[in-house]
Amino acid sequence: MATTCFTSCEKFLNEKPSKGTSVLIQNASDLNALLENYSLFNQENNNITINGTDDNGFSVALYNARPTTFTIPQIEFTLWDKTDLANRDVSDFSGTNFWTGEYAKIFNANLVLYNVDKVTGTAEEKANLKSDAYLIRAYSYWQLATTYCLPYTEANKNEPGLPIKTTPDYDVPARSSLAETYQLIEADLTEALKITVPLVQNGRARPWRSNSAAANAFAARYYLNRNDYVKALTYANASLSLYSTLINYNTEMSFGTPSTVSIDPSTPNARTVTLTFPYTHNREAGNDPTDAFAWKELLYYRLIHNTTQWFIPSQELLNLYDQNNDLRYKYHYTQGFSYKKGLTSPSFNYPGYVFFAETKIPEGPTVAEMILTKAECQARTGDFGGAMITVNLLYSKRTVTGTAPLAAVNPDQAIAVILQERRRELPFAQRWADIRRFNTNSYPADDVAVISKIFYPYTPSAVQNTQPTQLYTLPANSRRFASPLPQTDINNGAGAIKQNTY
Repeated sequence: MATTCFTSCEKFLNEKPSKGTSVLIQNASDLNALLENYSLFNQENNNITINGTDDNGFSVALYNARPTTFTIPQIEFTLWDKTDLANRDVSDFSGTNFWTGEYAKIFNANLVLYNVDKVTGTAEEKANLKSDAYLIRAYSYWQLATTYCLPYTEANKNEPGLPIKTTPDYDVPARSSLAETYQLIEADLTEALKITVPLVQNGRARPWRSNSAAANAFAARYYLNRNDYVKALTYANASLSLYSTLINYNTEMSFGTPSTVSIDPSTPNARTVTLTFPYTHNREAGNDPTDAFAWKELLYYRLIHNTTQWFIPSQELLNLYDQNNDLRYKYHYTQGFSYKKGLTSPSFNYPGYVFFAETKIPEGPTVAEMILTKAECQARTGDFGGAMITVNLLYSKRTVTGTAPLAAVNPDQAIAVILQERRRELPFAQRWADIRRFNTNSYPADDVAVISKIFYPYTPSAVQNTQPTQLYTLPANSRRFASPLPQTDINNGAGAIKQNTY
């Protein structure tokens, strides 16, 4: 943590964004420039959320269709490896470590908090900078805890949490308890909620910065995952009262400019195929965030980044959609994606989920997520009729006009219907956290008892595809819901950081 964070943070501090190369922090605008650099904060390279759930459709058949498409780390995340992943320096296959990336964000948040009372600026500027930095820190600690720690329960509260950093230095602290980690997240969230900046300023949404709708939305997500449905409902309502714009897929979605791809150009069977993606894909493919910033439902600009360039939907996930009437299926599931992108052989076509390019999907809170959170909390607290009205506000915007609304005749059925709609709306992004909370709440009907995959045996260097396949499972409440910490950072800490036990 210390060495790698130092490198990334020092590199940024040596070149202040768009203001020359001076790093002297003198006034609030200097700190504002740091937080304005969205590229430092938006990317979430979290492969357990991409590969570790039943939304992921990786299979033996896909592997056999082109083995070179799949890396050993990708397979290890898919199969919840508890040994070799710790020995890899990366949790993103291109070389960007999720653990390090989140601690770099925390470092920059701490830098703001350390300096904000020492620089010139108005009281309002300083107060909003503090709230912004607290939201960044709370959000990153939450992401890290959801990845590397066990779910928070009364039984788990003394389990290992995270190394807590609240100052911009390079010391390596020991891991706090899980209870202490969550206490910090909640304390930071309390400070973040003091933000007075709206999402829309001068007619333009600024989702890459903290804002009042985003802070309340993250609070709703946090308390939902703590199974505190009363507080989650309160904050979801607060966020929606500040901003509630939904996109109507009937009138506001379209396909962008078709792109062409050459398949195996060195072979006699080479041919060019055409791929059409939703308009949201257009510029994000070139790392231009224009389309993401224009996505009117986005409250906070955080994107899951998948360097394998293929979000593989499971058949279980695909079966949840009304494929004739659900416009999310039309716009976000590109048919024949695997073959057209050269990821599998011509004899095997499989779809891909796309949103902001092949590599990026929204992970930060959205209006849609808040509606789903509100509906779920209404259903879980006894108002299932109101819950169905709420969830259909979203469903009606996502399905062909005239499609029958979602219906339920009792609270249990309402919860089931809403959770299915949640999975359709937020594939990959929230499923890992959802499974963790389902298995630790007091409502057994939503439990995911086990996630299973059938695959070949493997070693850290090779898949043994000449051997018989075997069953890999992740049962509810397994200790493998806490991913291994990077061994290099454990080594750099000279014993201060302890690895998870399994």
